[in-house]
Amino acid sequence: MSNETLPNIDPTLFAAATTDDVFAAKPSAHPPRLLLLYGSLRERSFSRLAVEEAARLLTAMGAEIRVFNPRGLPLADAEEATHPKVQELRELAQWSEGMVWCSPERHGAMTGIMKTQIDWIPLSIGGMRPTQGKTLAVMQVCGGSQSFNAVNQLRVLGRWMRMVTIPNQSSVPKAFTEFDEHDRMRPSPYYNRIVDVMEELVKFTLLIRDRSDYLTDRYSERVESAEEVSERVNQRSL
Repeated sequence: MSNETLPNIDPTLFAAATTDDVFAAKPSAHPPRLLLLYGSLRERSFSRLAVEEAARLLTAMGAEIRVFNPRGLPLADAEEATHPKVQELRELAQWSEGMVWCSPERHGAMTGIMKTQIDWIPLSIGGMRPTQGKTLAVMQVCGGSQSFNAVNQLRVLGRWMRMVTIPNQSSVPKAFTEFDEHDRMRPSPYYNRIVDVMEELVKFTLLIRDRSDYLTDRYSERVESAEEVSERVNQRSL
């Protein structure tokens, strides 16, 4: 294909995919690092119980997990980013290779607690991108009949945070009937779905984590970088 057919493309910045590019990285040997967030502060929070069940499954599947407790996290912009809970959340986000977000559905939407956690994780921290190219699994718990409003919203946020949101998801209706007196999830198709979601998350994380830089390398950003370099060179020559 001649350059004349793509007059607005800089051919020196237009990357062509090759097998060597995709598979050049040596696979990481450490367990997948996964961060789990839940969206309720209730003493018996069913989103927390679902996340704890997911954490057990992920641990059994060989992953290294961290569960963030949102209690004490201020509203976004109500405190400086130096707040200890904000720093804890951001450090965990940078540490992770994938995440699980689980929110109750309240008034047909995710909770403010869930949104606050996501709002405190910026797209960039000191040149590092704590979410871009990382995997994400979304779940929700419902007080009544099954709904998908919260997981649909979480998917929108995952895309905005430039995460690879896996196809499978979990929505647990009447969550108060799905956990026993020991706060363990009862056997059911809903439990099996959570197993499916966690299994898929581990698979996607293993496939993507060593290729994240390749997958998120964008032509538009290479153009911007080249323009910045050219501008600096021109300024030096003045």
